[in-house]
Amino acid sequence: MMLPIITFIGWHNSGKTTLVTTVVSHLKQRGYRVAVIKSTKEQGIAFDTPGTDTDRHRQAGAETVLLVAPDQMTMISKRTDKSLIELARRFCPDVDLVIGEGFKGAQGVPKIEVRREADQPLLRDQVEGVIAVATDLVIPEAPDCARFRLDQGLELADFIEKYLRLECVGRD
Repeated sequence: MMLPIITFIGWHNSGKTTLVTTVVSHLKQRGYRVAVIKSTKEQGIAFDTPGTDTDRHRQAGAETVLLVAPDQMTMISKRTDKSLIELARRFCPDVDLVIGEGFKGAQGVPKIEVRREADQPLLRDQVEGVIAVATDLVIPEAPDCARFRLDQGLELADFIEKYLRLECVGRD
């Protein structure tokens, strides 16, 4: 079975990180193990220092956080009691869901557009795979594209759970 992946896309400062951390928190409360992979075009970013996006993802409860930038790829993962062989089976196979932040051009990955500014074009009209838009703006309705407000992290977690047909098998 393929690892479920969904990504949040949007223009710079659209609120992606805030929404992703809220959704991660809700999914963690349900017992899911979640990894976050963030893409950026910025260079020289401090990874996992207080207040950074990657720190916020970790604080929200992501098991693994991966930052991909032009000048670095950095990952932090919680220490587990797994054996070396299990740990070696790659970066994120021990999670139930991977949430991306960015990756507008990702092929075959469902996307949720996060939108705050009215003067920027809708990404759902420019990239494939946008299944929902989170915005407080008035935008045209689109078939097969769900709508959420920016404060509906819980409802988005519900939507993702149903869309990806996730099943949480109780954890210790």
